Amino acid sequence: MSTPENNTAATPKDNLFTDLQALDRGAHRQLRLSRLIHTDYSPARGMNSMFANAVEFIDLAREYPVVFVRSGDPKAEGATLEVAPMTVLGLKRGENLYLKEDGSWAASYVPAMLRSYPFAMVRTDDENYIVCFDKAWGGFSEQDGERLFDDAGEATEFTKGVQGYLEQLDGEMARTRGLCQRLVELDLLESMRFDAQLENGQTLVVDGFLAVNEQKLAELPDATVVELHRSGILALIHAHLASMGMMRRLVERRVALKLPA
Repeated sequence: MSTPENNTAATPKDNLFTDLQALDRGAHRQLRLSRLIHTDYSPARGMNSMFANAVEFIDLAREYPVVFVRSGDPKAEGATLEVAPMTVLGLKRGENLYLKEDGSWAASYVPAMLRSYPFAMVRTDDENYIVCFDKAWGGFSEQDGERLFDDAGEATEFTKGVQGYLEQLDGEMARTRGLCQRLVELDLLESMRFDAQLENGQTLVVDGFLAVNEQKLAELPDATVVELHRSGILALIHAHLASMGMMRRLVERRVALKLPA
């Protein structure tokens, strides 16, 4: 998403990861992970949006706006519109309204992508993947914390749990891609902008995102509506539409934090 103003409170970031490396049982046998993993979300500082998985739309919609953005390379030969769902965290570039000064999170539901940090799954092909970690995160050491491998170089129960969680998220990606593809096929998405009137009279404009056109949704043939309902896509659409009311909540949060206009 884009906004016409720059935010000087944090350096804008588009990615959680700074130094993503493959987790190797030989090179990282002594690596340990601090328990800060569940309390320190500071790597998300400077991120005003984050990828949203379809499986979490219902939970996200209660506390965040969920929108769609264009993805891929639209200038590539034969390119068609590709979109990705995003959780909105701030109204300006580099602004994260859910991250507290102490690194804790100001919402009951933490986005799945952030909960999986500092780990990520990277696919090498359709059948294989590698578990990676952000070496730049300060919670790793060889002295204190949860071991990732035992003395024999085998993954600990903690690491197996991380791998299982990443596999679960990766499995849900197919459903997320299916949702996005169907929205594009049905031409339900349109460019949107959000205008927020601030206390000092200035207007904050947020644009560059897509949302479902409710009129087009209402005009779909009955057979298509039934198909969307049975596939679970209709429920995800309604969650997305309900979440748009959270844009106003972001303005309230911004005012409460007394951030500069």
